[in-house]
Amino acid sequence: MQAIMETLFDIFYLSSVIILGIRMIRGAKNSKQYQLFGIMAVVLGCGDAFHLVPRAVALCTTGLASYAAPLGIGKLITSITMTLFYVLLYLIWRERYKITGEKGLTTAVVILAVLRIVLCLMPQNAWTQVNAPVSWGIYRNIPFAILGLVIVVLFYRKRQDTPFKWLWVAIIISFTCYIPVVLWAEAVPLVGILMIPKTCAYLWMVVMGYQAMKKEIPHAA
Repeated sequence: MQAIMETLFDIFYLSSVIILGIRMIRGAKNSKQYQLFGIMAVVLGCGDAFHLVPRAVALCTTGLASYAAPLGIGKLITSITMTLFYVLLYLIWRERYKITGEKGLTTAVVILAVLRIVLCLMPQNAWTQVNAPVSWGIYRNIPFAILGLVIVVLFYRKRQDTPFKWLWVAIIISFTCYIPVVLWAEAVPLVGILMIPKTCAYLWMVVMGYQAMKKEIPHAA
């Protein structure tokens, strides 16, 4: 039952974010912010697919342990694309609110993103092993969590912008659900269920962008 329900949920999620992303790219016209939003959604969906598709196959066949290598590589790719997701969200913030300057902030975002990716690429992560070290899961997520906090603060300060007034909340939900999984999923597998509300939070962000585009751009997709 878990295999069927989780697979159906993943199909719904992946197809939704990718389709909405493509529609935003096509419907954005000359709006750079919605072009970026569409690209962000496609990057999110395609990146997550590298992990969720092998996971679905594993659950429906011989189990997760038999697919340690493809699942690990998928997690690595997803970790990188999630980092790019927040960099793109930062660029959307700059574009939507006409932010100029802020070189220090941009530098900090770039440094955090690069550090996160470098840490993800370190061999000590042992991505393809069944029991990857939890310590490296913590190390690589420290800059990621800080990056997420930065984006939360930026959008919280713009919460009067009605289409995106809850975006900062969605980000908090995603990290609140994600961090326990990083820390305790190996010891307590049931904690992994938190990935469902985390995933819903990301879908919510994409839907916010799509709905805003439809309101602000006449005849958008």
